[in-house]
Formats: sequence, C-alpha cells, structure tokens
Amino acid sequence: MIDRLFLGILLMLGFCVLAPLGDAMAKVLGADMSVGFLVLVRFTVQAALLLPLVWLLKYPMPQGARLIRLTAFRTVLHIAGITLMFSSLQYLELADAIAIAFVMPFIMLLLGKVYLNEDVGPHRLAACAVGFVGTLLVVQPNFVQVGLPALLPVGVAVVFALFMLVTRAIAKDVDPIGLQALSGVMAVPAVGLAMILFPETPLLAIKSIPDNAWLLLAILGCMGTVAHLLMTWSLRFAPSTTLAPMQYLEIPVATVLGLLVFAQFPNAMALAGIVLIMGAGLYMIH
Repeated sequence: MIDRLFLGILLMLGFCVLAPLGDAMAKVLGADMSVGFLVLVRFTVQAALLLPLVWLLKYPMPQGARLIRLTAFRTVLHIAGITLMFSSLQYLELADAIAIAFVMPFIMLLLGKVYLNEDVGPHRLAACAVGFVGTLLVVQPNFVQVGLPALLPVGVAVVFALFMLVTRAIAKDVDPIGLQALSGVMAVPAVGLAMILFPETPLLAIKSIPDNAWLLLAILGCMGTVAHLLMTWSLRFAPSTTLAPMQYLEIPVATVLGLLVFAQFPNAMALAGIVLIMGAGLYMIH
C-alpha cells in the first residue's frame, strides 16, 4: 500500500513539472505562431500517441449517446481552456498566469455548493474569499500593464472547473486513455476547421513554421498528453486528499522556469498574492 502511495506521489510530481514546462514552451513558440496552431498540434500529438495504444492494448473508448455527448462537451471545454491559457502566456509572466489560474479550486467549490448542493461550510468559504483576494493581488499589477488580457487565466479557471466537473461525472464509466484518445480525435477536426474557415483571425492564423520549431512542437504535444495522463494515473494509486496539495508545486516550478527561461520574476504584490492563493488552497484542502 505504501509503495502504491509513493508511486501516486511520484506521478503527481511528474505532472507538476511537465505542466509548467509545457506552458513555458507554449510561451516561447507563441512568439512565432498562432495560438490556434499550437492547440491544433497539442491535440494532434495527443491523438497520434494514444490511438495506437487504444488499438494495440484494447483500451475501450467512451460508448453510448450520453458518454459521447459528455466527451464532446468535455473536449470543447478542454480546447477552450488550453486556448485561453496559451493566449494568456503571450501577455503575462509564466508564474503569474499559472497562479491566477489556481483560482479554479475555489470556483469548483462554489459551483459544487450552488449546483450540486455540496456541504461547504464557513471555513472553506472564508478560504475562498482569501484566495480571491490573493488572485486580485496577482491580477492588479498585470491589469495595469496589459489590461483585460490579465483576466484570461480567470477564464482558464472557470473553464477547467467545468471541465473537472464533467470529468468527475464520467470518470467511473470510461478508461482515461480511451477518453483522451477520443477527445484528441474530436478536437483535431474542430480546431482545424476553425483555422480553415477563419484564417484572417490572429488567434487562428496559419503562419509559416520555422524548420527548427517542429521538434519543439512535438515535445509540446507530448508534454501536454503525458502530463494529463500522469495526473489521471496518480489518482489510481493515491487519494485525492494526498495529491491535491501537491498541485500547488506548479506555482514555484513556474516561478523558477520564468526566471531561468524568460528572466521574469513576480513583483512584491504578485508574490504576496501567490502566497495567499497557495495558503488558502492548502487550508481549504485541509
């Protein structure tokens, strides 16, 4: 049992490193190509990696009208969340964008109370309030510098909160690899068609790709796919109460990457907000 718990923790640690690395790579690549193209590559690699596994190892894909509809809705949310995140990285520092997006647990808590009638209690509501204050402290200096794009990670949080609720609704009925494979198959034509129909839109523009960028694009897609699977698999070996606090490691990892790769470091107000977000989230989990 201890070995399985340790494996779950290792898998979550892998996610906490790979996810910010993928975001950092998207920030680098986004300087030369559109967000839509990055999203298309992300899901194309996901489908290319997982479809052979589904075929060779006989992983079941979601079946039945209800699961197909929910998978399609989940895929739309996934596309929207990644698009918003990659877009935010073109305006914000890496650590700030990820820290703001960590308002998601607080949004999930409130959605659970409002729509699922879950028992929340005053302590967790107070933690939500503190977390939102921390988010405002991170948003405020960025809002002064870049305006409304500083709120893009809040959109990421809202979309991924809904994404997690949909995932929770179907998690017991589907295999994670089959689910991710079908999601990739659904996402590629959807994003590709949008780029064909609206090529003049900056978000979806088709630009010439430097020859030396293709390897980085492939790595970006692999990182996103593997990171998501690591998180899913970790929950098979360790309880969510053990793993959830570890996700906040993404913020210090992103801070170090931002310093090393982009020579960026959050200012004093943003750092205070990050501390409040992490503290409120950990207290809420406790």
